[in-house]
Amino acid sequence: MKNAFKDALKAGRPQIGLWLGLANSYSAELLAGAGFDWLLIDGEHAPNNVQTVLTQLQAIAPYPSQPVVRPSWNDPVQIKQLLDVGAQTLLIPMVQNADEARNAVAATRYPPAGIRGVGSALARASRWNRIPDYLHQANDAMCVLVQIETREAMSNLASILDVDGIDGVFIGPADLSADMGFAGNPQHPEVQAAIENAIVQIRAAGKAPGILMANEALAKRYLELGALFVAVGVDTTLLARGAEALAARFGVEKKLSGASGVY
Repeated sequence: MKNAFKDALKAGRPQIGLWLGLANSYSAELLAGAGFDWLLIDGEHAPNNVQTVLTQLQAIAPYPSQPVVRPSWNDPVQIKQLLDVGAQTLLIPMVQNADEARNAVAATRYPPAGIRGVGSALARASRWNRIPDYLHQANDAMCVLVQIETREAMSNLASILDVDGIDGVFIGPADLSADMGFAGNPQHPEVQAAIENAIVQIRAAGKAPGILMANEALAKRYLELGALFVAVGVDTTLLARGAEALAARFGVEKKLSGASGVY
């Protein structure tokens, strides 16, 4: 069994991604052909469930883009279901400390290494028991990325990085900036300093740093600092701003005022 995304991170090859929030397999397939290294299927803030994640995994599968799935929480039951439908790489939100990071890793591993329940006869991940020796290969193919999104998590970063089985640490700029008192402004100098310091610390520990940043200059800055998986846009934002720009070029008055967003 292979996990191309995990292999790329281990090799130190930067991976450029796009966030998927439309919760739709048709748009997921369209974007899978756009050339991004990875696509994040968001189950935390987008209206996804196990079934919609499954259809998007199926839509993306024929393309080189690698799927990453974010569950709504660090929940072993939800993680088990996402792994069974074929997710190999998970982005676990709001991890605050090493114990929570260890729990995330354990949820992705079959016993005795972890607590993942065995149901491979029902699982797309094992191709319904058609992958020889799946139960003994699956653990090594799992890629666990944890999100640090608060000052508390930042203060615990060193111990989180020491957890076996953590492949990467993703800095959540929206929640981090809010927790630091700068909601909606991840470009504040204090937030940027925290992000940059974390990227350097994560890379120095031999793990992969990651982030979502639609500001092109900042995204490139993070890559220069050593970030290895960087999402550079969001499908909903691309669709909304692209449609608004097209309408404006033909003199159509914008009916709804929009607030500036983080992404």
